[in-house]
Amino acid sequence: MKLLTFERGGTAGWGALAGEAVADLGAATGYAGIVDALRAGAPGEAAAAVDEAPRVPLSEIAFLPVLGPPAKLICIGLNYMVHVREMNRKVPTVPSLFLKYHDATVGHGRDIVRPRVSEAFDFEGELAVVIGRAGRYIAEEDALGHVAGYTILNDGSIRDWQEENVSAGKNFPRTSGFGPYLVTADEIPDPHALAVRTRLNGETVQDGNTADFIFRIPRLIAYVSGFTPLAPGDVISTGTPHGVGHGRTPRLYMRPGDTIEVEIERIGTLANRVVQES
Repeated sequence: MKLLTFERGGTAGWGALAGEAVADLGAATGYAGIVDALRAGAPGEAAAAVDEAPRVPLSEIAFLPVLGPPAKLICIGLNYMVHVREMNRKVPTVPSLFLKYHDATVGHGRDIVRPRVSEAFDFEGELAVVIGRAGRYIAEEDALGHVAGYTILNDGSIRDWQEENVSAGKNFPRTSGFGPYLVTADEIPDPHALAVRTRLNGETVQDGNTADFIFRIPRLIAYVSGFTPLAPGDVISTGTPHGVGHGRTPRLYMRPGDTIEVEIERIGTLANRVVQES
């Protein structure tokens, strides 16, 4: 099942992809959003409601960040070996992480914004893991049982600011695409065998596979849940493969007018256009 959060006529809703339409699960179930349904333990109820839910044509909606406001959005840095090398960094012995604010994200098809204080606006296509079952001190062998599904994050990075302060460089408003779909875990039996590709203006700039993770998803979940409780709707974004603009000679950054796409096998394609902050 592919779930999404959308806006129609100024009102937010959520549902499941049904061909060229959205099955409106907000109307069918009464849950306010995907995270609300996850907290209620209702993914099965949502799946059962798809066939009878009212349809909204895709042509009438705009995508919002896939979960609405997630409780926590935790990003992992340096989780592909070749990316570590292209950035001239030491191989991490524990996961490296930072937090991303919700207002740094936009939905599929929305504009991402290059801030006026920098031209070093980089792309990072990533597989993001959505938690479906709460836990603390989760054992690695149990970790995948806490996963609701998977989605895509383009972790937009302002590199010159990031070099001074990682949190600042990762959290400029409306710099990161997030979505378009949450694909439920039953449709992705092995999240460690997914092609991850990023295209800038149609040209492939990142071509990786989650098989190359340094830290696999169970390890990430166990590590993060060791310092903070994980709740339904929390997100762990798993890091980016090689090919980022900052690691190239000459460097390659996103510019106003560019289109950036991140495609992950079994999930789909997240696409955003770049605009300049006014």
